[in-house]
Amino acid sequence: MAWCEYQTTAYIVEKLSPLSFKLFLGKDVSDSDARMGLPTQEEDQWHVDRARKNGVPHELLEKMKGNHTGLVAQLDTGKPGKHMAFRFDIDALPIHETQEVEHAPVKNQFASRHNGQMHACGHDGHTSIGLGVAHLLHDLKDELTGTYTLIFQPAEEGVRGAKSIVQKGWLDHADLFLAGHIMHQPEGTIVPGISSSLATSKYNVVFSGVSSHAGASPETGQNALFAAATAATQLYGIARHSGGATRINVGKLIAGNGRNIIADTAYMEIETRGETNELNEYVSSKAEKILKAAADMHDVQVSTELVGKGISAQSDDIWNEIVQSSVSDSTYVTHVSPAFEKIGGSEDATYMMERVQAKGGLATYLLYGSTLSAAHHNPAFDYGEGVLAIAVDSLIHIVLNQQI
Repeated sequence: MAWCEYQTTAYIVEKLSPLSFKLFLGKDVSDSDARMGLPTQEEDQWHVDRARKNGVPHELLEKMKGNHTGLVAQLDTGKPGKHMAFRFDIDALPIHETQEVEHAPVKNQFASRHNGQMHACGHDGHTSIGLGVAHLLHDLKDELTGTYTLIFQPAEEGVRGAKSIVQKGWLDHADLFLAGHIMHQPEGTIVPGISSSLATSKYNVVFSGVSSHAGASPETGQNALFAAATAATQLYGIARHSGGATRINVGKLIAGNGRNIIADTAYMEIETRGETNELNEYVSSKAEKILKAAADMHDVQVSTELVGKGISAQSDDIWNEIVQSSVSDSTYVTHVSPAFEKIGGSEDATYMMERVQAKGGLATYLLYGSTLSAAHHNPAFDYGEGVLAIAVDSLIHIVLNQQI
């Protein structure tokens, strides 16, 4: 769960502590005020208690308390050279993993042990890639120049975490920035960049009305369920835009207490997306008007909380050449795509890409090819583990290519 990755952070600390990196934890990682979509105190305490029960040291939990998970590992070679920064996301999704016996994680006994929480987007693989890169940088440190910053980012799902890390200044002096994702492509394929990603906004919406008896006095009630249902149907009526792709989705709606009760509360989780930041703002502004209009129509109140926001970004063109030349002698990479990919989703790393590019650096978002057992965010998701070595090999080849 976002901002509750206590055990995962502790595991990464354990693996990196013997290496030549300086580790930054807690409030050193993220700007507290720039974090989005924090859990409730009850949710957070449940995860803290679980982490403590599973052996996370007290002093480490103290550093992370108040939802300051994730870490930054930095290696300074002490020799002049480029500053290369990498982002690896570490969070999971609120999905019940399938228990079908043919599901490889079930068959091989590494399926999620936590009911309702699953790595259904490959972030466990991304974390493993980051650890592999860290070990090789450590082994090669005497041959390297410059500085290497590895960001193990919490709260990527829902685009909630990257902005706070950017605000802390970690990308301000990076010459090169790389993030990446395991994606459905032939294994051994590397896509050197993205041509675009969708900007997005995530909202939690609460409609508040008045409860009453549905038979005896329905006129005294103010029906929050009706308001939410009206909003849900009308949101899908937002006109598409001629300027590019737009999206709207109502992902969750909970309302009502019983069949003979006028519902006094309703809760919705919605998102908007756009091919550009401007297109996303177009959909968001229309959505906000519809939410208010639906509330007014049914004489209820509505409150809207922005719990995540991602921007659109694209890789610098030169990354095609950089990646091609870097992995030309790799024994792992079998194919480098000649074209950037347009991804239909959104990515929190775009904040980091934008900051590096705005400061004059180069940024890209790589795709690592793997066969998938099911689509991302599916209960049966899994990837071929050969992609891990391919991704690590690619990143290290890029590092070595950039030495001065």
